[in-house]
Amino acid sequence: MRFSDPMADVYVPAGALSPAEALRQVTHLCVAAHQDDIEIMAHDGICDCLDAPDRRAFGGVVVTDGAGSPRTGPYAHLTDEQMKGVRRQEQRRAAELGRYRVQIQLAHPSARVKQPRQPDVAADLVAIFGGCSPEVVYVHNPADKHDTHIAVLQRCLEALRGLPPERRPRRVLGVEVWRDLDWLDDGVKVALDAGRRPELALELVRAFDSQVTGGKRYDLASQGRRTANATYSTPRATDQLAGITWAWDLTPVLAENGPTLEAFTLAQVDQFRRDVQERLRRFV
Repeated sequence: MRFSDPMADVYVPAGALSPAEALRQVTHLCVAAHQDDIEIMAHDGICDCLDAPDRRAFGGVVVTDGAGSPRTGPYAHLTDEQMKGVRRQEQRRAAELGRYRVQIQLAHPSARVKQPRQPDVAADLVAIFGGCSPEVVYVHNPADKHDTHIAVLQRCLEALRGLPPERRPRRVLGVEVWRDLDWLDDGVKVALDAGRRPELALELVRAFDSQVTGGKRYDLASQGRRTANATYSTPRATDQLAGITWAWDLTPVLAENGPTLEAFTLAQVDQFRRDVQERLRRFV
């Protein structure tokens, strides 16, 4: 399995399968912008696969190279090239902990990913999506406030639209990272059960020591958000899950004659506005 950037890394933690066969077995695939995004976004999918390893397999894809990661403390002196190496190994470690079937790191610079119709990024993603038939694909959500996350989402949707309709995944979920999704209408947002295996959840995020020790407590923040989502998901019932990650079902965007991503997204923004407006006016 070869990708366009010579620094691309394909890792099969169990080691017994070829990369192509490992990818072919994937049922739950997360395609994310940066190292550690997968572990923040897709803990639900990781647990689903760990709970049924004979029927499910998790695969991770990181699109960018990690060069721009913030760094302090013991990592403050590292160059971008050195940081890319550290981040690559951290992602491999997370794949081992979560028993991923395959972990692919495409090593594209963020600037390249942000170029519309960039042929190398497109070719890599088409090869990945064409090499498996996942039940669910986790991607970034269209209301995320990180530019690289939105660019990766756009590149993913372009690649998925290029597949024949019968080869597209049954479900594509846009997941919260750099903006929560609790504002979505209750009939639209999807509750991912992220409260399972809490010790593993911490281990997975702490595998990225360059971030956690380097000044970004993603481990505590991710666990806190999941707990808060579960408690604040409804004011009229007790907690049903120990942790929730909110997601947005983007599958309609891939339908033939489906809405554009912009129209689909802004329709929910408008719905949020109407909901707030109605509630403010209700008790005047």
